[in-house]
Amino acid sequence: MSSFVIEGGHKLSGAIRPQGAKNEALEVISAVLLTEKEVTISNVPEILDVRNLILMLEGMGVKVTRHEKGKYTFKADEIDTAYIESEDFVRKCASLRGSVMVIGPLLTRFGQAYFPKPGGDKIGRRRVDTHITGMANLGAELEYSHEMKAFRLTTPRAGKLKGCYMLLDEASVTGTANIIMASVLAEGRTVIYNAACEPYIQQLCRLLASMGAKIEGVGSNLLTITGVESLHGASHTILPDMIEVGSFIGMAALNRSSITIKDVSYRNLGIIPESFRRLGINLEQKGDDIFVPEQESYVIESFLDGSIMTLADAPWPGLTPDLLSVMLVVATQCKGSVLIHQKMFESRLFFVDRLIDMGAQIILCDPHRAVVIGHDHNFRLRPGNMVSPDIRAGIALLIAAMSANGTSVIGNIEQIDRGYEDIDIRLNALGASISRQ
Repeated sequence: MSSFVIEGGHKLSGAIRPQGAKNEALEVISAVLLTEKEVTISNVPEILDVRNLILMLEGMGVKVTRHEKGKYTFKADEIDTAYIESEDFVRKCASLRGSVMVIGPLLTRFGQAYFPKPGGDKIGRRRVDTHITGMANLGAELEYSHEMKAFRLTTPRAGKLKGCYMLLDEASVTGTANIIMASVLAEGRTVIYNAACEPYIQQLCRLLASMGAKIEGVGSNLLTITGVESLHGASHTILPDMIEVGSFIGMAALNRSSITIKDVSYRNLGIIPESFRRLGINLEQKGDDIFVPEQESYVIESFLDGSIMTLADAPWPGLTPDLLSVMLVVATQCKGSVLIHQKMFESRLFFVDRLIDMGAQIILCDPHRAVVIGHDHNFRLRPGNMVSPDIRAGIALLIAAMSANGTSVIGNIEQIDRGYEDIDIRLNALGASISRQ
């Protein structure tokens, strides 16, 4: 298990460019299974989760060409259908969170797919009901294989999936993506209401449309998809990762540093910039860049009636849950108090015990809520020895360690590597002191 050794207290300066969006990459790379033609994808983040998904596709028979860093061409014209029914394949799917995205494409194009409980972060219960119910609505037949320890989905004996109207039980991003991909080759028209409408979903729809799919309502929670016989090849560029953008904003603020975040696709950041402004961080938009100026103090806003500020996750265009861990850490050195309400996952706030050990003033109310009382930089966090429990808590702990008064060690950094590409190298270029052991 590798570790980061972080010497805290170094100010950051300069410019940094976010990687391609991890969540979008997992969706659009899975979409290459929908056609036998070549699909070229650029700005691919070369992180652990994405590399593992690409290796899985290669194992299925997808031809993968890496043209340069972040640019790949995929051709799924000779899929090994026997392998995708094998125990080895199902076991690999169970260990990789992103594997859930191949279910829709495999089912609609090849007529069957296994659906094991996916792996990934240990951040609480992650339901797969939306995925399975959506496939069943399209006519998929479902049975549980005790031998494979997975659900087996097959198309109706009559042939293809059939379009229908469905109201999703929750606006699941991965569930919506899976149902969209299953629907584009289904017979007839599919209407998905309460669909997720995150930029990742919009980007997936744009790729599919460039491949010949017929999708209406992109950007809304009501999607109408008219199935087509086949899809052709296309090219696609992945958006910058909004979670990295938010992480860099948090790093600059906690270290009272001035940095520029380049090419952020500002219009796709939604409420993220405003959420950081509520913590007192004065962001400046400069074209498609964000400039974070150095400040002596960051004053947390209150609501108009004087009540404590609450930052809570919500479906898009609300605040993404993936940034609440970062915002919580930033708040420890702001002036004022804030309630962090993590609604989606019941275990994501447990890492605050490590921050409390570092001297942060945090009251963990329950698994979903924490009150942070800011130090206003009057008391620097103490260094510590920590373990990264998941991707987002890992980057939050790294940010905390960068501001601490001394040397910290973070173990299990493979979790951080799953979501952040060469993060130590990129942050050291801004002035951080992080070594990998």
